[in-house]
Amino acid sequence: MPIYEYRCRSCHRQFSVLHRTFNVAGPVACRHCGGADVERLVSKVALLRSQESGREDMGADSDLDGVDEGDPRSMARWARKMGRELGEEAGPEWDEMVGRMEDGELPPDSPDAGADLGEDS
Repeated sequence: MPIYEYRCRSCHRQFSVLHRTFNVAGPVACRHCGGADVERLVSKVALLRSQESGREDMGADSDLDGVDEGDPRSMARWARKMGRELGEEAGPEWDEMVGRMEDGELPPDSPDAGADLGEDS
């Protein structure tokens, strides 16, 4: 049973409709305003992969391209990317640490921690 997404041209809101068949029969009305002037949208798709496959991809050297280990902002971008790829919340401590790195602070156990990093130019 497909779920199709629509946008109402009257109220500009999006909504989804579950159809019991792949053949959409009859008009579709907006769930918000009742308008019949709706357009069907291209839905997002999800690619399901095994955890093992995802972890193998994360270990690729290409993931480290452009990462400057001495720049906490660069490391924070990499950390956020890896966090999204894991697909799980790491917790408030992780968010705090990455947030501090985004502000230019190195993690406390880093060899350069405490060094004056200055501002971006």
